[in-house]
Amino acid sequence: MTTELRLGTRGSQLALWQANTVAARIAAAGGPSCQIVIIKTSGDRLQDAPLSSVGGKRLFVKEIEDALLRNEIDLAVHSSKDMPAVLPPGLAIAGVLPREDPLDAIVLPVMGSGSGLADETAIQPPAMTTIDELVTALGQTPSIGTGSVRRIAQLTRLFPNARFTPIRGNLDTRLRKLDEGAHDALVLAAAGLRRLGFANRVSLALPAVACVPAPGQGIVAVEIRQGDTRVQDVVSRIDDPAAGAALTAERALVETLGGGCQTPVGALASPVDGDSLELVAVVVALDGSQAVRATGQSPAKDAASLGRRVATQLIAEGAGLILAEASQNRT
Repeated sequence: MTTELRLGTRGSQLALWQANTVAARIAAAGGPSCQIVIIKTSGDRLQDAPLSSVGGKRLFVKEIEDALLRNEIDLAVHSSKDMPAVLPPGLAIAGVLPREDPLDAIVLPVMGSGSGLADETAIQPPAMTTIDELVTALGQTPSIGTGSVRRIAQLTRLFPNARFTPIRGNLDTRLRKLDEGAHDALVLAAAGLRRLGFANRVSLALPAVACVPAPGQGIVAVEIRQGDTRVQDVVSRIDDPAAGAALTAERALVETLGGGCQTPVGALASPVDGDSLELVAVVVALDGSQAVRATGQSPAKDAASLGRRVATQLIAEGAGLILAEASQNRT
């Protein structure tokens, strides 16, 4: 009988959805059952501090990676956008799930419900299709809930007089605060909203021309110890090659730029023309005053070189100076 696998994860709503989904897919593919091991990370303990001031999203994976290296768990499941561009020695991404909607989403408050669950008595804000509609709806000085420097840098170009406020906690907590009037809007990953059953709360999915999403957004990654062929074989059964190629391109771009999780870098690789990838990327000054964009295309098998090539284009256009200034301003 195949030995049960110990699967490490955070304990948040979304993290548990990810972990249980990976476990279910492994079982459906004929693999062993998984014991879910919840690990509390630094990011979970520091709920009141903005991520950019306490070390970035790396705080959501460090303790889990440490447990993996100590052989306390056999595999770890992460939102790939939380992972460092360069993994700790001895660890590797063994596979990824199919990508959910990678875009950022604007969420507006509902009327008549403080639950955040948008019950039947709540009045939903009208769905929007364009950025112009959004700007008209929010006005010139909206209060927007997000602590992401990438989102703030890009949205400042649309809303130069907006007030951006960090918001942390489980998804339903964030939605409840929004509906109670703490903000005029939230910016959240569309993937998390959809996976947890809140797709009806998406007022507008921000097109990449307005806000390029975080590298890896919408992709669930499974991390293992390098050389663990038993677990690698199990995870390979559920790996999605298209999502894996996109993630490879986006992570190669970030690594080449030298950027981390809390830097104003957006990247989105999308399948085009059959077995090719198109990579769109942006580096934005923290105050929104400058933005450097680059795009590239290549066969999916050359995803890593595509990421490096687009990053090199960005650097040639001045992205390195923007990132250096952003890093200096945060220290």
